[in-house]
Amino acid sequence: MPGKLRLTRRMVYDVLHVVVLLLSILLVVGISVDTFKDIAFYNQPRFLKLQLMVCLFFLLDFFVEFFMSDRKRHYLWTHAVFFFVSIPYQFIISYFNIELPPELNYILRFAPLTRGGYALAIVIGWFTSNRVTGMFITYLLILVSTLYFVSMSFYVVEHNINPGVENYLDALWWACMEMTTAGSSINAITPAGRFLGFFMACFGLMIMPMMTVYISSLIKRHGSILDDDSQKPSVSPEATADSSETDNSDKTNGTKP
Repeated sequence: MPGKLRLTRRMVYDVLHVVVLLLSILLVVGISVDTFKDIAFYNQPRFLKLQLMVCLFFLLDFFVEFFMSDRKRHYLWTHAVFFFVSIPYQFIISYFNIELPPELNYILRFAPLTRGGYALAIVIGWFTSNRVTGMFITYLLILVSTLYFVSMSFYVVEHNINPGVENYLDALWWACMEMTTAGSSINAITPAGRFLGFFMACFGLMIMPMMTVYISSLIKRHGSILDDDSQKPSVSPEATADSSETDNSDKTNGTKP
């Protein structure tokens, strides 16, 4: 019975994680389309309703996993951040007519996507038998996602003010250069843009060493395999032929007339 209950829990968790991931992708698509069309989507009733439904499901997922957990206090301690990022902040701000800078309003809409990142890491684990490889793929996707979201945020807050940001590709180039800490010819003008630059520099200092360590260990492991193969004694074709002739001769001598 406990084994069956554990299996049922695992199936419920898996279904919830897949739905969370799909809803996160839907939210990203909606944000991206409206951003590139230069629509202030955070004030649109359609987007606010979409985000509200997504956040409500994320909260449902949090409480379902909480009540199904055997160690509820430990679950709250380790998953509290997913509760706070699942709160529909923009819907609350719009409902109570709270005035916030548009840049801060724009950045807040990414909060629920943190929950989707966690679900993505779990789904990746299903398809990777090697734990280290799974972690590397997760870090790589986090890197790409962060580059995309930060560059899009930088484009929104700078493209009408900064002459160096004429299109999204300029913002993407800026984000890549800031992440490598090499710096870019584009300088942030707005306070939000400066904060994003500081964030990308810190993010690059954290994520790049992880990627370097994995690649170095992969090269080292591949080199050790090649060394083991090269140290194995090789048998030449002539030696193989001589061995075969010796075996045939022994068999012939051992045969009675």
